[in-house]
Amino acid sequence: MMLVASPYNTFLGHGLGMLAETRALLDLWKYPMPGIGLAALAVASGRFTQLSAQRIKNIIKYVFAPRFLIDDFRPARILTQLKGSLANREFEQLVFVYTCRANPILGDFVRNVYWNLYSSGRESINNDDAREFVQRAVSDGLTNTAWPESRSRRVASDLTRCCGDFGLLETGSRSARQILPFNIQPRSLIALAYDLHFSGLGDNQVLSSEDWQLFGMEREDVLAELKRHALQGKLIVQSAGAITKISWLCKSIEEIASVVA
Repeated sequence: MMLVASPYNTFLGHGLGMLAETRALLDLWKYPMPGIGLAALAVASGRFTQLSAQRIKNIIKYVFAPRFLIDDFRPARILTQLKGSLANREFEQLVFVYTCRANPILGDFVRNVYWNLYSSGRESINNDDAREFVQRAVSDGLTNTAWPESRSRRVASDLTRCCGDFGLLETGSRSARQILPFNIQPRSLIALAYDLHFSGLGDNQVLSSEDWQLFGMEREDVLAELKRHALQGKLIVQSAGAITKISWLCKSIEEIASVVA
């Protein structure tokens, strides 16, 4: 049931942030349940009475599974371990990262449009900003086919609406949305660092991951924050010049709650 996403696709529009549904589906999911099993369980659970059976299956196929049921289900396993102890904002920031990974068009929009406009002092992002980004992506060959104007316009709207769901932009139906301050929360930062570690990255690769750019952070920012958290016993950081060694106190995903929370 897993799909391999093209560089840029329209899957984001199937669910946008999908925060409430994500929590509800994680309540049902057990490792190592595949998407097709979760879909059957979700339909039978009676928890989604406002959705048709086909809509539930599409949400899991196009949204939930590509975001969370990948890499030996690592995202779902981490979120399941942490959802009971993280504040809503912290939980949503992790969902945001997994959503950007599954939808590269959203991640690139945040890194290359949101943060550039934020840094330039702009107070809002409008539909034209998003549409220009999408049209440039189509011109650069980042989609499998040339998208018609109507699709580019719809995807541009999906980008700004999704940013509203995750707290980067104000919510509501509007052509221009106010840019909101968006800083990674301390426990979100530690959880993301461990997620990157469990993905198999080396310590210096963890610091340089493009995921941090989703929060406007560069390598030096990440290192400074991890050093600060090291004082609280979350991990041990040793740094000399360009080389950093991190001792990870959590040895498995099943232990992550004891360190992060």
